[in-house]
Amino acid sequence: MAGPAQWWSSLVVVAVAVALTFAAAPSLAGDPDYLQDICVADLNSEVKVNGFPCKANATAEDFFSGVLAKPAATNTTTGSAVTAANVEKVPGLNTLGVSLSRIDYAPGGGLNPPHTHPRATELVFVLYGDLDVGFVTTSNKLVSKTISQGDVFVFPRGLVHFQRNIGDKPAAVISAFNSQLPGTQSVAVSLFGASPELPDEVLATAFQIDGEEVDKIKAKFAPKKT
Repeated sequence: MAGPAQWWSSLVVVAVAVALTFAAAPSLAGDPDYLQDICVADLNSEVKVNGFPCKANATAEDFFSGVLAKPAATNTTTGSAVTAANVEKVPGLNTLGVSLSRIDYAPGGGLNPPHTHPRATELVFVLYGDLDVGFVTTSNKLVSKTISQGDVFVFPRGLVHFQRNIGDKPAAVISAFNSQLPGTQSVAVSLFGASPELPDEVLATAFQIDGEEVDKIKAKFAPKKT
């Protein structure tokens, strides 16, 4: 039977392990913690770091943007438009671990297609309209709900998710992210519009379709030539 000294030593080890686990949680949940008051991004720097290097002589304009104030045109192939307010648009967000986007949806089916954000959890707030939203877990379970003006819905980090306007009027949401640059990876574009292309055999087997169908789909997502 363990004595008091051994028991106390074991308790300390467990307590330290628990403390370290919770201390590490913020760094796993989003961007790393910052070490100074501000670090306005120098978007023109050629220095490569995990983020952006700080620039000198920051001004109030570095922390401001009106980019989300107005609806964006939704005459796109999917009937939606995403307007980002991330570190690339608001340099003052650098190292702060947050950003926003506005998503506008055309009436009658405007869709933000299935996609993921590899570096952030997303929280949407409905400005107006009615939307079907959902995400798919790693066990292939669909978690979905209809949301309306004033509602919020969470998409966990890295999981495939979507939003679709089910009303006959325009819809819009504000999305909040726990990353200054969450990244977006569209499922369809990533697979059928990659450059260089994914092998036809890989896509044909994965989607259980033939090579001709793969080529037809690839043609729709081919990168635009400049």
